[in-house]
Amino acid sequence: MTTNIQENGNQLIASFVGRLDTAAAIPTAEAVKPLMEAENKEIILECSELEYISSSGLRIFLGIRKEAATHGSKVIVRNINSDIRQVFVMTGFISLFEIQ
Repeated sequence: MTTNIQENGNQLIASFVGRLDTAAAIPTAEAVKPLMEAENKEIILECSELEYISSSGLRIFLGIRKEAATHGSKVIVRNINSDIRQVFVMTGFISLFEIQ
C-alpha cells in the first residue's frame, strides 16, 4: 500500500495504491496526517488504484473527513471501484462523502 500526496493550487490530492487493510492502516494514517491539518483546502482522495478497503481504512477516511471539516476543508472521494462502492453503500459512507 502506498499513499502519495500532491498539492495543486487549493487542492491536496492523496492517491491510494494497493490494499488499505489492517496491516496498511498504521503507515497510511501517518502518511495522511498533512490532509488532517490542511486549512481551507479541497482534499481529493483518489482511489482509482485502491483495490480494497477494510474497516481500518474506512476509519482513516472518516478521520480525514472529520478533521477536514474542523479546518474548513472539503473532502471528495474520487474513482472508487465497484467493490469499494459496495462497501461504502453497506456502511453508509456513500452519504458521508461526495463521490466522483
